[in-house]
Amino acid sequence: MSNLGETIKRSPSVGWLLLLVVMAVVFVLGLIAAGITERKAEVAASVMNNVRVPIKSTAPTFVPSKDPSKEHDKMKVDIAKSDTGIDGRNDQWGVNYKREYDTWKKTRQTDFQSKYLGNNPEDVLTTRPNMVILWAGYAFSRDYSAPRGHWYTLHDMRKSLRTGTPGVGENKDMQPGTCWTCKSPDVPRMMQEIGPGKYYSSKWSELGPEIVNPLGCADCHDPKTMNLTISRPALVEAFKRRGQDVTKASPNEMRSLVCAQCHVEYYFAEGDNKYLTFPWDKGLTLEDMERYYDQTIFGDNQDKPYKDWVHALSKAPMLKAQHPDWELYTLGTHGKRGVSCADCHLPYKSEGGVKYTDHQIMSPLKNVSGVCQTCHRDSEEKLKSYVYDHQDKLLEIRNRVEDELAKAHIMTKVLLDSGKVTADSAEIKPVHKLLREAGWRWDFGVASHGAPFHAPVETARILSAALDRSLLAQIEVQKLFTANGISFSMPDIDTKAKAQAYIGLNMEKLRADKTEFMKTVVPAWIEKAKSAGKLTEPDLLDQYKSYDYEKDWREGEKGGEEAKKHAFSH
Repeated sequence: MSNLGETIKRSPSVGWLLLLVVMAVVFVLGLIAAGITERKAEVAASVMNNVRVPIKSTAPTFVPSKDPSKEHDKMKVDIAKSDTGIDGRNDQWGVNYKREYDTWKKTRQTDFQSKYLGNNPEDVLTTRPNMVILWAGYAFSRDYSAPRGHWYTLHDMRKSLRTGTPGVGENKDMQPGTCWTCKSPDVPRMMQEIGPGKYYSSKWSELGPEIVNPLGCADCHDPKTMNLTISRPALVEAFKRRGQDVTKASPNEMRSLVCAQCHVEYYFAEGDNKYLTFPWDKGLTLEDMERYYDQTIFGDNQDKPYKDWVHALSKAPMLKAQHPDWELYTLGTHGKRGVSCADCHLPYKSEGGVKYTDHQIMSPLKNVSGVCQTCHRDSEEKLKSYVYDHQDKLLEIRNRVEDELAKAHIMTKVLLDSGKVTADSAEIKPVHKLLREAGWRWDFGVASHGAPFHAPVETARILSAALDRSLLAQIEVQKLFTANGISFSMPDIDTKAKAQAYIGLNMEKLRADKTEFMKTVVPAWIEKAKSAGKLTEPDLLDQYKSYDYEKDWREGEKGGEEAKKHAFSH
């Protein structure tokens, strides 16, 4: 520095030259910065200016409900009426936002397979028949398939054996209207029209002709500004009960909270009303929610703990975890560091100088370079190996839990069948408590999509606790076996068919009824929605014209068999 100063003293022209160079550099940098800012503004303006057809829809506005419940007094909300109602048709948005819409339509693709999962059809019960035993007496023992893209949210629900076949013969609804809630942008439309309470208490089939557009644009976006927005009352209500206003969330928080409208644990409150509720009043951990469910505030007389169902074999009062994805994500490294769901599942893309969000929501493992490597400098091979290493170790624990917990339920059945111990006796209560706790922990760990990646340490803790309680339940039953002179041998349940026969399911009848349902009832729903102008997407209008239900479920079973072989080979 001193040499430079001496040079300038000897020759002032050098100093002036240096000043001019610095000024030129600063000027050029200013032009570049201005150009970037201007380009961003142009892109933003072009996105909004390219609106060809104004979307005749509105974002939900939440107002206090006029019908507060006993369970959640003054916390319920309604969706306010508006001059322009909510329009759930995704293709109406696609006219204006073609790039985003075209990538959303790619959620229809079924061409990806990672080490353990993909987006292709897979019957998980075929892969892991122990799950039939673990869910005995619950609809999931009939049918449980691997999740696919948002394009399939309605189709996969209609064809599921879990939703029954209302309208076929004497068959009635086995599910409430609440089950549609996370499947379609038509849901907030119906809630606005008839109110959340009436919507939830409707029969599932009553809403069939109304809920016809798969999960899409209006579920997450304001049609006027394209800002992210909340469209489901349950999330608003859950935050209110925790003393928080979710509508005040930051833009980055919203990039995860729009997902938290659906990818969470929930239950149906208020008995026959089936009011969708998130059990977060005491916190977001597994134990927090378990404490919530264990309160003696449920049942007809509000004096019992909550239960989703009574296990058909062991008679234990069970909890069914749904998909606590967001809760587990908040406990993992990425969630704690502020990485949003959208950062990994809806990455940015560029096309023709325009930056936009890729709406083909799926595993980032299909796009490691465009997702993971925007932050991490490891090779694609290494990044995948880190994920697979977590999955390998956690699935080893999961598989052991499923073996031991299924055995514990069957042991309990044998004990009860002996007549030496009854389902309501004091002797069986410690067993039922352990089975409930083990089942809740197992289900919480496996039902969460991406748990081995989102929060591997927490998931390992949860599954290990499930294994512990499964073995403790076996010990308690074995004590009663010994005391009562009961012998035990494990039945052959190594395939889905054997397991379903063991718990008494008539799968032939269930599939025959579903075949008729998909052939007659569902096409009638689509035709009614078309006539009412509520469904206009050509591919959705034609989806059942040559649909073969038997071919569909057989492809799922084939995918399950392949996944079973694939997992075993690893």
